[in-house]
Amino acid sequence: MSLAAILQQLATGMLATISIFVLTLVFSMPLGLLVAFGRMAKFKPLQYLMKFYISIMRGTPLMLQLMVVYYGPYYIFHIKLPAGYQFTATIIGFAINYAAYFAEIYRSGIQSIPVGQYEAAKVLGYSKVQTFGKIIFPQMVKRVLPSVTNEVITLVKDTSLAFVLAYAEMFTLAKQIAASQTSIVPLFIAGLFYYIFNLIVAGVMGYIEKRLDYYK
Repeated sequence: MSLAAILQQLATGMLATISIFVLTLVFSMPLGLLVAFGRMAKFKPLQYLMKFYISIMRGTPLMLQLMVVYYGPYYIFHIKLPAGYQFTATIIGFAINYAAYFAEIYRSGIQSIPVGQYEAAKVLGYSKVQTFGKIIFPQMVKRVLPSVTNEVITLVKDTSLAFVLAYAEMFTLAKQIAASQTSIVPLFIAGLFYYIFNLIVAGVMGYIEKRLDYYK
């Protein structure tokens, strides 16, 4: 099989990988902020619930979580799953997993802001919402961006775990083509794609960091 033919077959897998990556970020980043708020809440039951959620998500393999999301509704609740549920289950699994990691990153950023910032905002007559939106959140984003970048880069590589649900992302297709053609070339192409994708992501995140580094 020619290189062009291999690339053509992998193209749909590349789009699937990018879709998993983008949708996971779209759902997990705001969800992570909500979890962080719950984790810092003064209402103890909510705080303990968020601690437990984060502990489960960070303490068990992502592959296992994907399998639970996919097979759980049928085996636990006997719900018949619609065709194409693999993609939905993949996004749900990735989103709830990465939300836990982002939540802890956000929490560390928020709690690193000096108390004086809150006191100054209170003196200026800011509400709690205004204080967070105008003072705390911008500083938090700047502080946590390097850690967020690491998680985003890890996500690029973790998209290959979608194979456990038989979802045809790029790495799954590469393995199938490599097996059928008895050639390692498709795997090398897949590896090159992940490398280039990570370079682009790292470049974009680096650009954002420089834009936010307004004191230099």
